[in-house]
Amino acid sequence: MKNPKPKDSSKTSTGGRSTGAGKKKPSARRPRSLYSVDEVREIFRRFSVQRPEPKGELEHVNAFTLLVAVVLSAQATDAGVNKATRALFAIADTPQKMLALGEEAVGQHVRTIGLWRNKAKNVIALSQALIRDHGGEVPDDRDQLVELPGVGRKTANVVLNMAFGRHTMAVDTHILRIGNRIGLAPGKTPDQVEAMLVKIIPDEFMRHAHHWLILHGRYVCKARKPDCWRCVIADICKSPEKSTSEPAPLVPLDDIDPIEVAEAEVTAQ
Repeated sequence: MKNPKPKDSSKTSTGGRSTGAGKKKPSARRPRSLYSVDEVREIFRRFSVQRPEPKGELEHVNAFTLLVAVVLSAQATDAGVNKATRALFAIADTPQKMLALGEEAVGQHVRTIGLWRNKAKNVIALSQALIRDHGGEVPDDRDQLVELPGVGRKTANVVLNMAFGRHTMAVDTHILRIGNRIGLAPGKTPDQVEAMLVKIIPDEFMRHAHHWLILHGRYVCKARKPDCWRCVIADICKSPEKSTSEPAPLVPLDDIDPIEVAEAEVTAQ
């Protein structure tokens, strides 16, 4: 009598059918923008008409003071940082002057800002690092910037964009919200949103793109409830939250309009 043929242990049958054990599961689809190439171009064309030369709201006089201001702005309002740094930057606008001022004096200037003790320590430490490793100059290199105390990728991107004109995308809470809310660049993390925005935004608009998105998120597409009636891309927007498809008049704004000024003043109080 012949021995029965051994079963193939690599297969498990149920009702004569393979369960598919051992097969690779299909990878999850990466999120994609809900907008076509033409729609993305039109979105940023309108932003460029509304604010031809958008300005960052952090006050600074050079690349170093910009770097310090961005480091101080974590978990703080731009208005609050500006109020604290006006006197500081008047007497310490270089790493050498900041280091000579000392941690205690820097702390006294920025004590109205959240986490001021740790931030004052970082300002002194990054000043030391700039003098020691970069001849007192702010480097035009992301890898070198993120090695500085208190400097992360977002801070580095802001400095590269504003101080050196690099086409970077600094994703803050406003841009992260907009990317997901309207489906422009869906992503769970700032890095994912950044990568998609850099990929889909036409190069001609990248110089000011992060400012346009920040200002749009701060004053129009707000966290609690978007002011869709003020939105110049309401007809293009694919957000299920939007309350109108009628775009606001596409007119240039003088820096920020009166409504925005009032809101900024309330936030600063």
